Order: sequence, then structure tokens, then C-alpha cells
Amino acid sequence: MSKQILAGIALLIIISGVIWSFSGTRPQVDVSKEVPAGQFSTARAFEHVEALAQEPHYVGSAAHSKARNYIVNELEKLGLLIEMQEGFSLNREGTLVRAQNILARIKGTGDGPALLLMSHYDSAMHSSPGASDAASGVATILEGIRAYRASGKVPENDIILLFTDAEELGLNGADLFTEDHPWAKEVGLALNFESRGSGGNSFMLLETNSGNRTLINHFSEAGVQFPVTNSLAYSVYKMLPNDTDLTVLREQGNINGFNFAFIDDHFDYHTATDIPENLDLRTLAHQGSYLMPLLNYSASVPLNNFSSEEDVLFFNLPGFNFIKYPYSWIMPMVILSFTLLLGVIIYGMLKRRLEVKPMVKGFLPLLLSLFLAGLLGYFFWELVLWFYPQYKEMEHGFTYNGYWYIGAVIFLSLAVCFYVYHKFRKPQNSRQLLVAPLLLWWVIILLAAVYLKGAAYFIIPVFFGIIQLLIMIFDPKWKLPIVAFFSLPAIFILMPFIVSFPVALGLGMLVLTAVLVNLLFVLLWPVFGAFRNNQLLGFLSFLVFMVLFVIAHFKSDFNEDRPRPNSLVYLADKDAGVATWNTYEEILDDYTAPYFENAVEAQQKHWFGSKNGSNFSKTAVAPQIMLPEPYVSVQKAVIEPEGEDIYNIKIAPNRDINRIELFADKEIDFNYFKANAKEAGDLRPGSSDLHVHKNRWWDNLLAYYAVSKDTLRLELSVKEGIHPEITLLEASYDLHENMQLQVPARADDMIPRPFVLNDAIVVKRTFKLE
Repeated sequence: MSKQILAGIALLIIISGVIWSFSGTRPQVDVSKEVPAGQFSTARAFEHVEALAQEPHYVGSAAHSKARNYIVNELEKLGLLIEMQEGFSLNREGTLVRAQNILARIKGTGDGPALLLMSHYDSAMHSSPGASDAASGVATILEGIRAYRASGKVPENDIILLFTDAEELGLNGADLFTEDHPWAKEVGLALNFESRGSGGNSFMLLETNSGNRTLINHFSEAGVQFPVTNSLAYSVYKMLPNDTDLTVLREQGNINGFNFAFIDDHFDYHTATDIPENLDLRTLAHQGSYLMPLLNYSASVPLNNFSSEEDVLFFNLPGFNFIKYPYSWIMPMVILSFTLLLGVIIYGMLKRRLEVKPMVKGFLPLLLSLFLAGLLGYFFWELVLWFYPQYKEMEHGFTYNGYWYIGAVIFLSLAVCFYVYHKFRKPQNSRQLLVAPLLLWWVIILLAAVYLKGAAYFIIPVFFGIIQLLIMIFDPKWKLPIVAFFSLPAIFILMPFIVSFPVALGLGMLVLTAVLVNLLFVLLWPVFGAFRNNQLLGFLSFLVFMVLFVIAHFKSDFNEDRPRPNSLVYLADKDAGVATWNTYEEILDDYTAPYFENAVEAQQKHWFGSKNGSNFSKTAVAPQIMLPEPYVSVQKAVIEPEGEDIYNIKIAPNRDINRIELFADKEIDFNYFKANAKEAGDLRPGSSDLHVHKNRWWDNLLAYYAVSKDTLRLELSVKEGIHPEITLLEASYDLHENMQLQVPARADDMIPRPFVLNDAIVVKRTFKLE
């Protein structure tokens, strides 16, 4: 067989591996196919999504009550007794809300710890229908429990169903359950279903206060068919503030569990486009493929103790399912890999197939391509933002055409690698050029073994790379398909990160995509090095880059399918006696421009918190309208402890509102601070000694989400003689409903900007404690 045919077969193996690394990770789904009653049906689950996500159902909205009633009705259809848990929760960051959790319990035959199935039923404020986040999670549990009961199985362990409220506000429903409900102390394991996008693989992440070995063993023994997870993502997850309801259960109740969440199509997250039509049905099926085996297994085995002193590395490989091994293997495998690599190098030198000088020169194309790819990856996005400044208006940092940019950077990086390696390539030196990458990879693994142990499983591609080097030394005729096959683990392990980093962290992370493409390319060099003209491959890669960039250009505009996010807020400052229009946009559009003809730069000191720390960019004078101020009553205690001043404050809205924020200078600490009889707990153990009220790090004092015009009652104490000035911001999400302002509806190609207070009427006033 000719070398050209062998090279073509090797290339097909690599391309197939790339495709398989994405397409083979989720179950296929046919919603038209009849599914037996005892099995999970994606079609039936999707009906729940459609019912729950007809409109935004955030806390305090009329649709919120409808969603709650729908869940209760569906549980009653299953013959379950429903329990409602209602009460105020004040979390560690100072968010106060009256949450309403929905609970049900299926009795088991045993008396051991219970299995908890959990998702939240509120949607993000204030314009997101929440189809993915998290109607999909609620639907997964409702359909899963229906299928379980239809199968006739009787669990050994009790099964608790918990649909939490106010997750989007501050995980308050989970806080209320953990702190106040007796069932929380009976939970042995929790499964939580979440979302940060509207499609893609559902990723499994852990929550545990100890080692992960027992949890990973449990997950492995459950027999999940399509596991997507790895210990690197788990390690990164633990370092980032990506809290879920399960985080609260772990920190406050020492409850171990699994999170299942998906993040692709991140541009839908928390937006008006998070609708049922945009939810990927394969992703919903993937959630069900996690729930059913874990439900069946966890309901029948003891859930006594998931704490462990040992951590394990774990990852999934298509075709090999789920792989795990203990941390104690890390250093032996690092030493073994270096020993094998050194042995193969010495063997190659003895056989005169490797030489010192060409191997050392191999670092030149490696480092040069790595530098150029990283540099281009970084400046690529900066250049894109210069050409398309409208992208800055997307809070997510991930644009509607973001996948085209990811593909463009992948092929741009490949072009760099092909061109650079072509310049350094000489006859019979392909194997020499593989040594430097393997040594660099070994150094990376050594650093991971010391500083980021969750990434140490990246040693697997290194072992296969050593085998490839040995094959190239022997140089059999059939080497190309063989080395291509041994490159598959590197593809399976690295490709998901190449795509997912800029999706999850924003397109500013395209530099990581470029670097990872380079690091993968050098592990595929045994195949690419066999092609006669890498310069041609580089040129073709650059052509693909240009095509993808042009496609992205034609998808860069906003339209009904890719709506532009924008914002408008009316602020009435009762202290100054002025009113203003405000926006977060840098670039005005047809909706916002008429309000900011004489705009100035915004100078708002205190404002409602947002996930990305966004502040107003522009402000302009607005007409003053009739807006009733909130009633504020400040009473100083008659009898006070020595050295303290005690105040009782009552704040009562005089209009329908959704949110109140209070601010006071962060230099002022309160001896105690209670809101509606609740006191904020400490920050997570071991993180710091800061406290939102007692040892403060910001001016934010309290975020109160009002339900049914509830009165806010504060009891607080400060050092005697200190008279704090408190700023009060009172917001209602009714900008478009206010007849005095007559703000027109958005065009069909626009949506409210997510993650910020938007479409709101805000009243500001200050009062002093004296």
C-alpha cells in the first residue's frame, strides 16, 4: 500500500477522532419514538419544560406562582404528598428573600440516609423564561421520578425531592432547607441538575468537603452510559466562585453530591432567549441518562458515608467510558514516563535513529509556534472587538457567532504550526522533532503533579506519545495508521478544552484555545510529519481560517435570531429632586438613543450588584413623574448597652416593587444586624474573616427581594456616637408598564440586557441613623 494511501488513512483516523470526541458523548434522541412508561422519555420531559418556561418566572412574579403550582400538581399526579417550606433566608452576602421550597418524599424499605434529587424552579430576573436554567432540571426530575414509579421499583433508601426557590438571587432556597428543615440532616447523597447555557454536554462535577474517592466510585458503579467529566474541571471548579444550591448543602450541611450542568450556547444563559425552542433535546436526554442509573443505584445501596481521605484522578474517553486512578499514582507515573522517555531516547541514539543536536533544535519550532499561536490568539480577539465593538454589549463575553471564531482560531493556530514546522523540517528528522514536545509535555505534567493535581491525567497522552516515538524509531511501513490510532487519547482529552474554555470563560480566552491547539498539534506530529508538504497544509488551514472568519462576519449583526441586548433604567433621586435615564451600553441603538441625546458619563456611586460588576455608562435628564417614596421609620432604643446605639428600622414600600438595596460606608461595622429576624452567617469556612455586616469589605449592606409588598424590618447596633448614612434604592420591573413614562416596547431584534438591573423604575433616598 502506498505511503499516500497510508497517510490518507491516518488523516481520516485523526478527523474521525475529533468528530467522535464531540458527537459520541451524548445519547441520540428521537422524540417521535414511543418510550415505555418505565423509561425516561425526553419528549415527556420536554413537555414539562414547555409548561414551565412560557414566560419569566422570577421570585415575586405572577408566573413564579404558576410554576410552583404546576410542579405541585405534577407531583400530586404521581401520588406524592407535597410539603411546602416557606421562610426568610439571609445569605452570607446579605441577600434576603422569602423563599418557598417544594418538597416531596418517597419512603424506602430501609432506615438509612436518604437520596436527594434537587433543582431550582425560579428563573433569572427579570426577562429569562428559564427553559434551560432550570426548567430542564425540574423536568428531568419530574420525568425521572415518573419513570421510576412506573417501573414498579421500591427503593431501599428514602428519596427526597427538593425544588428550591430563589436560587438565582443567592441560593436562598437551599440555605433555607439546609438550615431549617429536619430532612436536611437525613440526606446521604444529593443530585443537583443545573444549566449555564442551552445545549452541549452535561458535565458532572462534585461537591464534597473531603476526598472524592468514594463519590467517584459510586458514580462509576452506577453505570452512567455517557459520562462527561474530568478531574481538571473539578479542580478548576473548586477554585472559582461557581456556587450552586449543592454548594450550600455541602458547606452548611456537609452533604456530598453531584452537579450536572451544561454550558454550550452560553449566549442564552439568563436571557430572554432561554426559551424551550432553544433547548437542545440531546442535552435534556443527557440529563436523563445521568439521573436514571444514579437514581436506580443510589436508591438501593447504602448512602452512609461518602467522606474519604483520598482523592482520585478521573476522566472520560469515548469508547472507554470512565477512567479513574488514585492521586498516589501521580508521581510514580511521572517518574515512569520520564524513565520510559529517556530509555526510548537512549535506544534511538544507540540505533542512530536519534541525534542530540537535531533533538535540541526541535525546541525551536516548538517554542516559536507556541509563542506565535498564543500571540495571535490573544490579539485576534482584541482585533475582533476593534472591528465589532457591539460585541462588548454582550455580558456573557460569548457572542452568537462565537463558535465560528473558535473554529477560526483553531485553524489559524494550525496554520502557524504547519508553517513553522515546515521551515524546520528536514528529511528523516520527523522523529527528532517529536522529542522536544514530549519533554515539554513531561514538564507540564510535573508542574501539574505539584500545583494542579487534577490535571495530572494529561500524562496519558505522554505515554502514548512515547509509544509513537518508539514506532517512529522502528519505522515500520504501516506506522502512519498506527501512530494515528495512538494519537486518539490526546484528541479525546484536549479537544473538549480547546472548545469549552472560550465558551465558559468568554472569547477573551481564545488565547487558551490557540495554545492548546499547538500542544495538541505537536502530539499529532508523528502523522503530520509524514506529509510531504506541511506548507500546503498550512495554507489550506489559513484558507479555512479566512472562510470561518468571513462566515462569522456575516453573522456579526443583530437580528431576530440573534437579538441585541440593551438596557434602560429610570432613576428618581428623591434627595436631589432630579430624575435621570440610565444605560449600561457604550454603543446606543434605536431603542436607547432617543433618551440620551444630551448624555453625560454616569457617576453612580451605589448601584444594584451584578454578576459582572457592570455599571452605568451614560446618564441623561429624564422627566419627573409621580412616584411614592418608601415609608422609612427609624427608632432608637431607649435602653441601650454601654458603648452601643441600637436602632429599629421599618421600610415599607408604597408601590409594587421587586427589590430593595441598602448601602452604608464599608468602614462602618455593625455589632449585629438582623433583617426580618434573620442574621447573615459567616463566609465559607477558611476563606476569610470578612462579614457583610460585622467586618465589611464593600458598601453593600442588604439586597432584599420583596414578595407581596412585604415590609422590611431591621434591627442593628453600631458603636455609640456613630451615625451611619444609609442609601436606599427601591426598584420595580415595570418600566414599560408605567403610563407616565410611555417607554415603547423593544423591537423584535432586541432583548433586555441580562445580569443587570434593567427595565426598572428606581427610587433613591437616604436616611441617617441618629
